[in-house]
Amino acid sequence: MRIGLDFDNTIICYDEVFAAAAAARGLLPPEFRGAKQAVRDAIRHGPDGEQIWQRLQGFVYGAGIAGARPFPGVAEFLRRARAARARVMIVSHKTEHGHFDPARVNLRTAAMDWMRGQGFFDAEGFALDPSEIHFAGTRGEKLARIAALRCDVFVDDLPEVLGDPDFPSGVARIQFGAQAAPGDAPWRVCSSWLAVAQAVFA
Repeated sequence: MRIGLDFDNTIICYDEVFAAAAAARGLLPPEFRGAKQAVRDAIRHGPDGEQIWQRLQGFVYGAGIAGARPFPGVAEFLRRARAARARVMIVSHKTEHGHFDPARVNLRTAAMDWMRGQGFFDAEGFALDPSEIHFAGTRGEKLARIAALRCDVFVDDLPEVLGDPDFPSGVARIQFGAQAAPGDAPWRVCSSWLAVAQAVFA
């Protein structure tokens, strides 16, 4: 089985990092509680909100990535994939540098370092092949890579990716962490990685 996985906000959870970084910069009050979506909505509603949000993203996805954690259930999913001898590939729409990031941190290198630190490539860990980690500069490039890898299934948090007219036919689509009811989309919707595992390995 060829399993394709998105990275940002699918494998890796930035919720705590976004809230802490926003509070540290005075963008939100220290008592603010909320996940990435709530942080984004709160910042975007302020003056120059979009530019400030993109600058914050550049920090979190780069220099701040060390504080992020895998979503609950990711480790169990990857162990199950390894036991099933599945080929796991990560395909991420990620530019090399964040917008408005004065430090010019390489986001792709930061992501690889994070995965390395989490044991993604260790023989005693998840034993993923580093050559199976693919970064795309645009959504179109990402979809073309998914097609070229001939994935049997692809897991992503963004409905705009799964619903793109150019999404390769024949690839089963799973949306992770969606708020919408399953009947609202023409693909499987899973609110947890346990549900993703059940959908993939059933």
